[in-house]
Amino acid sequence: MFITMRRQILFLFLLPVAVWPARSLEPEQVKPVRNLILMIPDGTSLATVSAARWYQWYQHPDKPKLAIDPYLCGTVRTHSSNDPIGDSAPTTSCYMTGYPSLAGFVATYPVSDPENDIYPTDPSRAYQPLTTLLEAAKFLKQKATGLVFTCEFPHATPADCSAHSYNRGRYDWIIPQMVHNSLDVVIGGGASLLSEADELYLKAGGYGVYRNDMAGMRGHAGNRMWALYSERGMAYDLDRDASREPSIEEMTRKAIEKLSASENGFFLMVEGSKVDWAAHANDPAAMITEFLAFDRACQAAFEFARQNGETAVVIVPDHGNSGISLGSYTCGHTTKDGLMHAVSQVKLTAEGFADKLNSEPASAVQRIFREYAGFELTDEELNTLYQCKSYKNSPVPEAERSDKGALASLYSSSLNGFVAKLITSKTCFGFTTGGHTGEEVFLAAYHPAGTLPAGMHTNIELNHYMTAALGLHGRLDELTDANFAPHTEVFREYAYEVIAPANAEDTPLLIVKNRKDRKKQLSITPNTNIVKLGRKADEEAKLSSVIVYVDVNNTFYLPRSLADYMKQE
Repeated sequence: MFITMRRQILFLFLLPVAVWPARSLEPEQVKPVRNLILMIPDGTSLATVSAARWYQWYQHPDKPKLAIDPYLCGTVRTHSSNDPIGDSAPTTSCYMTGYPSLAGFVATYPVSDPENDIYPTDPSRAYQPLTTLLEAAKFLKQKATGLVFTCEFPHATPADCSAHSYNRGRYDWIIPQMVHNSLDVVIGGGASLLSEADELYLKAGGYGVYRNDMAGMRGHAGNRMWALYSERGMAYDLDRDASREPSIEEMTRKAIEKLSASENGFFLMVEGSKVDWAAHANDPAAMITEFLAFDRACQAAFEFARQNGETAVVIVPDHGNSGISLGSYTCGHTTKDGLMHAVSQVKLTAEGFADKLNSEPASAVQRIFREYAGFELTDEELNTLYQCKSYKNSPVPEAERSDKGALASLYSSSLNGFVAKLITSKTCFGFTTGGHTGEEVFLAAYHPAGTLPAGMHTNIELNHYMTAALGLHGRLDELTDANFAPHTEVFREYAYEVIAPANAEDTPLLIVKNRKDRKKQLSITPNTNIVKLGRKADEEAKLSSVIVYVDVNNTFYLPRSLADYMKQE
């Protein structure tokens, strides 16, 4: 026994320092770095990571681990302000601002819900825009900033970094804010959502703007760029045409290449957006392959960080989704083959299957499933497919289709839904919901000085870690007060009027006048960083932050420094 203990002690002393448990430090103890890369696999439950790891190992026996595995260091409890289960808007808002918020709120202070608030909230601050980590890095450190994603660019997570709204669906508010927030690099989906006027504004500011143009993105010589693909969200990686859309790994590498040219360092957020979409669809093959594509982007970030020596990387989902499990009531004892063989045969997502089934005649159904899923449909399964309302090539007239039958559990009016259920039925995976879930999510991190956020963190604490890593600890509230003050406070000494728009889809106008000097006048429209000066509004001032209007309280949130213009001689 004594000899065994001595060997154990000797072994411990011989271990490299890196294997000792990392110590989670207070924000004041985190060594600031030049660059920070935040990577968010949206809606990724821990079981999704486990499934992806098994899948990779099953297909590549020489790759038993993911790129993130050496950097796993803890978990994060993620939630909205009044609900343990949050959507992407308030949960990513918390990472970016240090405040939980309500469902649908984008980087905006929540409305108080005293009976349900998880932390106390201040009712007087409801709807106030909150400075994000990206904005703070730009304002205070003059860092370059970038976003990479596979959804459309005004979707919740990228919007959380660079826009402010109490309604994540108001793209008409969010898009102009993102365009006017001086982001250096934006690469992802949503080519149809950038207006011609916004494109002209960006080009006038020296940006390269590319829509569905991989050659343009790859060959752009400058360091400021918007490159957008697909009308909305980009294709799932499993369905992606590599000649038309880049991988998230390539987009990440390109963003790092451009941002790292900054003399002051950079902040980059990379979102694996469609892990979440696949989880909502209960599509195991899409979830797994989408996460693996994201993991390859993580590898690109780690490679740069290790070589650069001044870069921290934080990887964390915003919430769980789907309640996926490795194992279900339909499976008893299984093997590695039993767990992974069926899903490894799938070569299209449910969405990809639906597109292919609707593009070819019904006579091709068995060939399609044999080629892209490794099995043929039984007669009952084939009949259930024919009943799907959205199956365009069904031999059964739509008026005669029914959701009744021996395999009614597989029925879905959505062809995507049918395929997802069918493929899942061949596996040992299970799902509890098509919505978000409230379990803690994984945390992985790299810091060149080893000051890691180890252990269990709340989403607020993770924001504190990241602000400290950028040398910004305690500064976000200061910036919020300076840049997003109510116009009623900023212009209390002046005459002002909010003029309602003629059309409901237009934005209001704030006119501010100096009673003693009629030449001093401001004309302010929201969702941009441009202010018109003078009675004729023939001059412009470009602000470092965007102006936000909230219709609920009829308030413009803007920089306090605008009052200085009214005082100037």
